[in-house]
Amino acid sequence: MLDYLIRGATIVDGTGAPGVQGDVGIKDGRIVAIGQVDEDATTVVDADGLVLAPGFVDPHTHYDAQLFWDPFATPSNVHGVTSVIGGNCGFTIAPIKAEDADYMRRLLARVEGMPLVALENGITWDWQSFGEYLDRLDGNLGLNAGFLVGHCAIRRYVMGTDSVGNEATPEQTKAMQELLAESIEAGGLGFSTTLSSTHSDGDGNPVPSRWSTKEELLALCEVTGRYDGTTLEGIVEGCLDQFKDEEIELFAEMSATANRPINWNVLTVDAAVPERVPRQLGASDAAAAIGGKVVALTMPVLVPMNMSLRNFCAFNLIPGWGEILGLPVEERIAKLSDADVRAKMIEQANSKEAGVFRRLADFKRYVIGDTFSEANEGLKGRIVGDIAAERGQDPFQTLVEIASNDELKTVLWPMPTDNDPDSWALRKSVWDDPRAMIGGSDAGAHLDRMFGASYTTRFLGDMVRGRKLVSLERAVQMITDVPARLFGLKERGRIVEGWHADLVLFDPETIESDPAELINDLPGNTPRLTAQSQGIASVWVNGVQTVVDGKATGATPGTVIKSGRDTETVSAR
Repeated sequence: MLDYLIRGATIVDGTGAPGVQGDVGIKDGRIVAIGQVDEDATTVVDADGLVLAPGFVDPHTHYDAQLFWDPFATPSNVHGVTSVIGGNCGFTIAPIKAEDADYMRRLLARVEGMPLVALENGITWDWQSFGEYLDRLDGNLGLNAGFLVGHCAIRRYVMGTDSVGNEATPEQTKAMQELLAESIEAGGLGFSTTLSSTHSDGDGNPVPSRWSTKEELLALCEVTGRYDGTTLEGIVEGCLDQFKDEEIELFAEMSATANRPINWNVLTVDAAVPERVPRQLGASDAAAAIGGKVVALTMPVLVPMNMSLRNFCAFNLIPGWGEILGLPVEERIAKLSDADVRAKMIEQANSKEAGVFRRLADFKRYVIGDTFSEANEGLKGRIVGDIAAERGQDPFQTLVEIASNDELKTVLWPMPTDNDPDSWALRKSVWDDPRAMIGGSDAGAHLDRMFGASYTTRFLGDMVRGRKLVSLERAVQMITDVPARLFGLKERGRIVEGWHADLVLFDPETIESDPAELINDLPGNTPRLTAQSQGIASVWVNGVQTVVDGKATGATPGTVIKSGRDTETVSAR
């Protein structure tokens, strides 16, 4: 007797092969039959007209904290995601000492946009080792979740407050190696780090990993390479725009030292900057030349961004803007009201040093979101450029005046500058390049500012009914088998007899994401952006239905993905 019989689906198996009509039988968490299946089943699902695909794999999330108050990893679960990789960018909440919990909470609130109130109220923080952290999650997950070991946590644990502002001594580096080894032995998937200047802690200082030397990084990569089923992930300054030569060299050496792939986030594709793609993907060629493997993550959709002049967001990362936007609100409004200050800010936003953030400087293309004052009534949904023309003002002046009326709380939605045919053609070329992989959602982070968690359903809908840049089968492969193979996930990512029954059944005629909306449902009644899916008929995780008709069932059949046990080694060479 089967647990489930999915009858008459178009089976798209994740390999890129054409879909075929057939049945799939599930028993004891595994796919046990494919084709014409005549066995009886406890539950029979009529899949006529629907596509059955492997569960989607999100390679770059920050669900490390959220899973404690939300074991289903919403909203990724309703968008067909059955496995997530966390612990990215050098940020994890283990290993950790009790006296460092406040520091780590404030760091995550600043750098990953997780509300401090939610971190304080939604988590017990009652573990120390990486293994203890994983044990807290295991048995209460709605999907599968694996976690890299973050450099910042390792460094803070060993060096304490000296982890900021100081290089490690040889003894401290050895202690970090031992701690990383212990964490990987407990199930950590590998090592992640950041050297990006955009990453500062709750005190405004560079996060601990940014104080490391190349020797320290390579020592930790060497440890990673000792263990089966491990991988690397990293962020450097040039990830946001274009790499420096020394950054390419560093990634190449990290990968070659560990003999493991290193993936980085995120390759921004814009036809207005055509030189960026060959420069960034060139890092993979440099790595291959010395026995390394570098893989760029790139998003296949334009990610909605919720911005304001009040809360920390991408505006703060424009050179010179952080010192103004970090002032108390009244002082900030006074500065922004000064025409000379605004002129200088515009100059900085358009400078070469602003890099990828130059995209934010076209203020006439912003749409006004939620407003909070009588003076701004009727402006929601309007374009700043149109309002500025009516008022005879510069667009940035208009934007500042509107925001000032709301004590800077006005929600601002930047219209994408890279939604042109040439940019989409360039994206397709990147998708077809083995040096790149789809991903980079940051799901679980930047909760009230950006929304990438629904990229799977948006991408499929766009490829089936929208731009149709790739076939359905290729689109499915890019969000299932490709990431699963990079991380060496054992028996996941394809529909194969004997493999884990992580599956998504969807309607190709309707699959899509609802628009993002801001809701207050985090611990402490704090806000986040989220969206429901359309066209997701059912999701199975390890053979158990976790989503039916786009709604979570409440089941928690997920597992912690542990290195070696649940992953196989993917070597860089």
